[in-house]
Amino acid sequence: MEAFIRGVPKAELHLHIEGTLEPEMVFELARKHHLPVAHSSVEALREGYRFTSLQSFLDVYYQGASVLRDEGDFHALTSAYLRRAHADGVVHAEIFFDPQTHTARGVPIEAIIGGIHSALAEGERTLGITHRLILCFLRHLSAEDAMRTLEQALPHAEVITAVGLDSSEAGHPPGKFVAVFARARSEGLLTVAHAGEEGPPAYVSEALDLLQVKRVDHGVRSEEDPALLARLLRDRVPLTVCPLSNVRLGVFARMEDHNLKRLLERGLCVTVNSDDPAYFGGYVAENYLAAYRALDLSRADIVQLASNSFEASFLPQAQKAAWLRKVRRFDADSTPV
Repeated sequence: MEAFIRGVPKAELHLHIEGTLEPEMVFELARKHHLPVAHSSVEALREGYRFTSLQSFLDVYYQGASVLRDEGDFHALTSAYLRRAHADGVVHAEIFFDPQTHTARGVPIEAIIGGIHSALAEGERTLGITHRLILCFLRHLSAEDAMRTLEQALPHAEVITAVGLDSSEAGHPPGKFVAVFARARSEGLLTVAHAGEEGPPAYVSEALDLLQVKRVDHGVRSEEDPALLARLLRDRVPLTVCPLSNVRLGVFARMEDHNLKRLLERGLCVTVNSDDPAYFGGYVAENYLAAYRALDLSRADIVQLASNSFEASFLPQAQKAAWLRKVRRFDADSTPV
């Protein structure tokens, strides 16, 4: 079953590229830029990845990202992720990046986008992984700062598909960014947003109503509002769920408590993703495997989750249909388990 899960074609739709920064690369880039590292070794740094909340994770996340300084760093980071994703059966990746994390330190937005995009283009040529790039705004910062970031990014809009919203959810409702998202939509960009992770179901409704998002990132707390759940089902709104992340950050006490299977059985378009895999203990295949083992997912459930990942993607309809056929063919051709 592990070979089946790793091999089935899949898209990853909720992946923060800064969250793929492995401890080994932290030390490598720190040496390159002559920067101090708070931990004595790779092992000590990894041991420090014990989080009690989203904020406790973000504090470590932003500290780690400080070693990303030039275009080559972002290229190396993205290339390393694509190699891991390829080994997990990912054939299409829609990747978040947080420019404000870096521009605040004086890193030019051109270096950030240039490094990530060049690696994505290279990955498509060499690994066959297609891509979309999603610019995320940090919701703990002001809407004015987000608007300035959007203006900085618009000259590069040809390589950006959508904008999103991430960082500390509690106390920062989607409605704070209505004007920014309206401007992004006016420039032809699609919209997504993190909602319903540590924030209430009402934030999911706000993201849908005020930001007009095409997908909800996380969204697991939507289950607390039956009317919202019915709306997500009726409108086939995708949820990009990240099981290992949800457990590591205390959204669920243990994987056996996760609501992924319940949402799937209700017929929602739920997908499995890795969020910040360097910090949460696994890339996308590990997330599938953890859910499979803890929630007693069937082979049919795995096939449905992989199929949902393409349905929920921003690929053209013809490419979605082609990948859905390939998922069914993979299932039919694989040795029964």
